[in-house]
Amino acid sequence: MTEKVTQLMKDKPAIRWTALVLLAGAMLFAYIFMDILSPLKDILQTQKGWDSSAFGRYAGSETFLNVFVFFLIFAGIILDKMGVRFTAILAGGVMVIGGFINFYAVSPGFTGSGVERFFTNYLNLPDTGWNITPFTEAMPPSAKLSAIGFMIFGCGSEMAGITVSRGIVKWFKGHEMALAMGVEMAIARVGVAIVMLGAPAIAAINPISVSRPVAVALLLLLVGLISFICYAFMDKKLEKQMGANDEEKDDPFKVKDIGKILSSKVFWIVALLCVLYYSAIFPFQKYAINMLQCDLGYTAKQAGLVFFVFPLGAAAITPFLGNFLDKKGKGASMLMFGALLMIVCHLTFAFLLPIIKSAILAYAAIILLGISFSLVPAALWPSVPKLIDEKLLGSAYAIIFWIQNIGLYAFPMIIGSLLTSTNPGVTDPTKLNYTVPMVMLASLGVLAFILGIWLKAEDKKKGYGLEKPNIEK
Repeated sequence: MTEKVTQLMKDKPAIRWTALVLLAGAMLFAYIFMDILSPLKDILQTQKGWDSSAFGRYAGSETFLNVFVFFLIFAGIILDKMGVRFTAILAGGVMVIGGFINFYAVSPGFTGSGVERFFTNYLNLPDTGWNITPFTEAMPPSAKLSAIGFMIFGCGSEMAGITVSRGIVKWFKGHEMALAMGVEMAIARVGVAIVMLGAPAIAAINPISVSRPVAVALLLLLVGLISFICYAFMDKKLEKQMGANDEEKDDPFKVKDIGKILSSKVFWIVALLCVLYYSAIFPFQKYAINMLQCDLGYTAKQAGLVFFVFPLGAAAITPFLGNFLDKKGKGASMLMFGALLMIVCHLTFAFLLPIIKSAILAYAAIILLGISFSLVPAALWPSVPKLIDEKLLGSAYAIIFWIQNIGLYAFPMIIGSLLTSTNPGVTDPTKLNYTVPMVMLASLGVLAFILGIWLKAEDKKKGYGLEKPNIEK
């Protein structure tokens, strides 16, 4: 008689943490590519002709298909119907395709090519309010093609994000789920630190080139795809142990189930809190190096040495916060405190740093922002399984990411437009005034704090358990 398996792979710490490393490693490389051009804004303007508006359009293009073609919603349905394995590999492949297009757009091979001539003559849309696309007539052809590659990459990266979140729930539910999500985010944020230091250094190798760091990031995307493939083998074995031939086959997803998600008031509070918070962080990352150049008179490399403490600080503290959430709880309270820290930091960048021009002040504000960046995700993502049926988690994460992507699409372009309109006649990319964009980002923090108060009140009234520990005793 065959002995019944009493301990699953996910019940063994070494195995479930190995699965996490594979998932987190792929996301690390995705984050590296996502911000690879962020520290190079000044070089893109001097070498490629990308002004602040063009850069903002490019930065926002990552989420265009996710928002306006509803790709993220479809990704959530694919995840719920096909499972983590299939969706992870698909996401990795899409990221590589988009990454290659992005690389070609800024490479020497694009200059003078027929493709460049094509994009010179086409996608020349007016820069008006009705133009929701990333393309305008003022954009250089390289920026237009880069935007296309970036939006394809964005489909893969956001699909990977919801897939990794679902995979972590699958392997860590009942165990150290918040810690695991915290570690995954910490590893991903190390990628931002690598970019802030590495991209300017690689680009500065004689001759100066923005395509060189993009090529390195593209190779890392290929490594990430391999990581997803390796994870798929582990996940398949876990499914066999659990006695299922395919994921969620015994309780299939139905499109009408999305209505169950959308009818939840507390789900909408979490989703709106997410879009407000992330819209004040990720678009800021795209401009942070240039802001420090303008306020402190630094080179891109010097500014990178200051800003890299933001992702590293966030990476260092996130696992500890996740461990605290697993054992003590207080998730809703953490969301509120994180929003407060974010408000203080953006107001410091808006008013104090341009006057005091102190590197110490910049370091202090960035470290606090890193703590804020740890508090909110560590508390936010583990709260979703407490609100939504497990078989709908893929779609729930997808809808949250879709709403988040609306902000990530709009605010890089808003920042770029604000910089252009509030700095008339300024042609030097290191002499811009960032006061108005920073005040705008601080206002998002105020709204997020208000939603945090509302979420805590709803949790107290309905007993969702957002303030309770995640580890089941």
